[in-house]
Amino acid sequence: MNYYPAFLDLRGKKAVVVGGGRVAERKVLSLMEAGAEIIVVSPSLTKRLNRAKADSRIGHLARSYRRGDLRGSFLVIAATDSEQINSRVARDAPALVNVVDVPSECNFIAPSVVRRGPLTVAISTGGASPAMARTLRKELEKTYGPEFSGYLRFARKIRVEALAGIREKAKREGFLKGLASQEILDTLRTEGLRAVKQTIREKLQRLNGS
Repeated sequence: MNYYPAFLDLRGKKAVVVGGGRVAERKVLSLMEAGAEIIVVSPSLTKRLNRAKADSRIGHLARSYRRGDLRGSFLVIAATDSEQINSRVARDAPALVNVVDVPSECNFIAPSVVRRGPLTVAISTGGASPAMARTLRKELEKTYGPEFSGYLRFARKIRVEALAGIREKAKREGFLKGLASQEILDTLRTEGLRAVKQTIREKLQRLNGS
């Protein structure tokens, strides 16, 4: 099966996670990062999920799953250790549903993800080999280290300055394209973020004065 790749805006959207163990915890943490309004349905929770509950970051129905628990949900994840319950959740889900490690029960699958600040790289094998997706993620984590997070935040800021300060269109477009050049990436990896910032700021100053 060929899946259609998409990045979802979950801010303020209701997401229900059925299950309260370690697997459910990983799913909840990702949903929290995305700004979803999360309800967890489970008789018990991991310590980390209990802390999130105490901080009012998630809601909790402290019992087993019941029909109706998914009402009004935008996204549902079934992450219990019961195949029967997970299948019930999949059948009852009103919209997007993911049953962990059972692609045939899902209408979307969650990719393996590398995050570096504004940069998100999603890897999927279409359900053929989740283990390979995880291996590729680890490889990409080495390729795109933490320095990319800081650089992208800087690039966002410098882009605004360039749009306001460089009058000539051709020079402005050239500068913006240069922010993503191979030369910049190589310098970022070999000399670090400070060197890249200095190089780009010096170039911007020259163009602003032209």
